Amino acid sequence: MAAVAAEAGMRFRRHGEVLRAGGRLAGQAVTLAKPQSYMNRSGPVVAGLIGELGLDLSEVIVIHDDLDLDPGRLRIKARGGHGGHNGVLSIIDTLESDRFARVKIGIGRPPDGVGAADYVLAPVSARERAVLDEAVQQAVRAVECWVSEGLMTAMNRFNVKRES
Repeated sequence: MAAVAAEAGMRFRRHGEVLRAGGRLAGQAVTLAKPQSYMNRSGPVVAGLIGELGLDLSEVIVIHDDLDLDPGRLRIKARGGHGGHNGVLSIIDTLESDRFARVKIGIGRPPDGVGAADYVLAPVSARERAVLDEAVQQAVRAVECWVSEGLMTAMNRFNVKRES
């Protein structure tokens, strides 16, 4: 979210349990949000924001990491399950729906003997950081595409396996 906000020249401000930034992205009015609750309790924060802004779920996109995608790989989905991601599970459970779009950023599986929680919270190497930074920039372009040209166009353009 920080990269999307930076690209659009938006600044986050605290509103209760969420940092929000409003402005224009790809010529459209948007609100960006970063829940400040524990990740596995983000559902109520997201639901509150959707209600406050009067949004339809088709207007919501959630950006999150994904252990099941290779590092740096992007996947955009129109809806679906939580895939083991507790933050997405919280959102689905609270909204009682999976009908919101997602931009998933691959971080790969943890090495043998390392738990998922420890893996996602661990520092990354310079090489891993470079891969993730590029993926974040791709995610920014994907969100811009989704806003300006629609979800299906974004999926067709960004759900391609990049050569390593």
